[in-house]
Amino acid sequence: MSTIQISMIEELKKVLDEHPDVRENLSREDLITKAVENKDALVTPNGALATWTPSNSTGRSPKDTYIVRNPESESNIDWTSPNNIGLSPQTFALIYEDALKTIQSKETIFTTTRVIGADAKYALPVKTTSDKALNQVFIDNMFRPVPEDIQNSIFADQEFQLIALPNDELDKDRYKGLVRDLPNGETSGLCVVVDVDRRIGIVYGSQYQGSMKKLMFTVMNYLLPFNGVLPLHCSANEGKGKDSALLLGLSGTGKTTLSADPNRALLGDDEHGWSDKGIFNFENGCYAKMIDMERKNEPEIWDAVMHNADYKKHGAIIENAMMYPNGSIDFFDTRYTPNSRASYPLEFLSNIKPESTAGHPKTILFLTADAYGVLPPVSKLTKEQAMLWFLMGYTSKLAGTETGVTEPQATFSRFFGQPFMPCNPNIYADMLGDKMDEHNTNVFLINTGWSGGSYGTGSRIKLKYTRAMVDAALNGELDNVEYVKDELFHVNIPTTCPNVPTEMLIPINTWEDKKAYKTTAENLALKFSANYDKAYSKQDIDANIIAQCPGK
Repeated sequence: MSTIQISMIEELKKVLDEHPDVRENLSREDLITKAVENKDALVTPNGALATWTPSNSTGRSPKDTYIVRNPESESNIDWTSPNNIGLSPQTFALIYEDALKTIQSKETIFTTTRVIGADAKYALPVKTTSDKALNQVFIDNMFRPVPEDIQNSIFADQEFQLIALPNDELDKDRYKGLVRDLPNGETSGLCVVVDVDRRIGIVYGSQYQGSMKKLMFTVMNYLLPFNGVLPLHCSANEGKGKDSALLLGLSGTGKTTLSADPNRALLGDDEHGWSDKGIFNFENGCYAKMIDMERKNEPEIWDAVMHNADYKKHGAIIENAMMYPNGSIDFFDTRYTPNSRASYPLEFLSNIKPESTAGHPKTILFLTADAYGVLPPVSKLTKEQAMLWFLMGYTSKLAGTETGVTEPQATFSRFFGQPFMPCNPNIYADMLGDKMDEHNTNVFLINTGWSGGSYGTGSRIKLKYTRAMVDAALNGELDNVEYVKDELFHVNIPTTCPNVPTEMLIPINTWEDKKAYKTTAENLALKFSANYDKAYSKQDIDANIIAQCPGK
């Protein structure tokens, strides 16, 4: 560790040592009790905890999320990515100084020590310091207990310090011109900042629990590639034959639904690493979107959150969902926010692999919900094609208009997790290609979106067909079938797939208006090309990968 790093961490240690009331590593039951006593949350009729945040904290705040731009690490970070916003070391030092003063001013401080990473070799110790017991219940849900063999971790002596002060804000006069200016001319009082070299992260003014989780995800995504591990924003599960699979996809693509397979044990639903031994989950729990949640559609998630238990034994946190005076919860009511969430430990699910580790993935699925209706429902990718689609991270979203007419909008999020992948893009893409080669891993692109036309004309691909395609990919039933090349999108389409109508495998076959299909497909390919040029024209990407980009 550098002298500056040691000095900063020693300052925090001194503040905590001198504080009159620091509650260190309280039991889960005690943390829940304190969160309720301190009115951080209300107890729901089923025993879960319900909490609400201010309007600026109903989700992440990307424009207030920073990475300290240090000489030691700045060449490793892609500063052209819109989510990698640099902060000067000097401004970070001011924020850290204010954080320590804020900690000193609090009546009670809670600290917990947990790790990120189910594989003890790569487990990163994290000490979380906060004045809110509810923050620590969330940490207990999401971060893992310290393993007995933590001394074997490559990060054993590099404990990360996470400071969470959700109800406090930066002094707007002190930080004028140093952090983001709001549209009204004031300075933002919220910041989420990480210094990967000093091993310190600070959440100031954000009550959104996910700010802590995603800060630490970003840290792992920075540290692991330099230690031979590919970090991935994905879910993972394992079949009864010990064959593991990874599912990557943005919101709305079906990642949560498809990874919850009764025939496969879940490792985790969001964040994993792929090392020279296999794959491992980063987390201890799940942070699920609860919008439109009902038991008949998502029984596992529903039961994890809504099962009945004494509140001291429960600990699932329901964040920003509508709850009425009688205690009933309406997950369909979006007036407060469409981003209601719930955190809970993995052990609240029935079909999990408790170790959260598995061997090398036999299959990787890239999920996209193509609302243009022009991508095949299933296709197989070569190494170069997989690296290209990994770089692009494509899906489409639906944007409403005043008249109720909606049109698809192409969305690109590199590596299916752009805000949390700070390194230069070739680092992640090259690792994927190398690991595919080394472990003979198949990659399939699964379109869970539209067929027979774009949104408004065509129809959403039936879940039973998507599940059949996923099963075929996972079971090896697509390994020895005939494929045809889609020359526009540079993917390979199987001519047959068990339990799926053959005519729907080639998208143009499902469109009545063939001319409209070609126009729509060509327009989407041009969007790929334009986005590639915008994101990667100045990056060192192999020509063989570039050639696989639609529109090129």
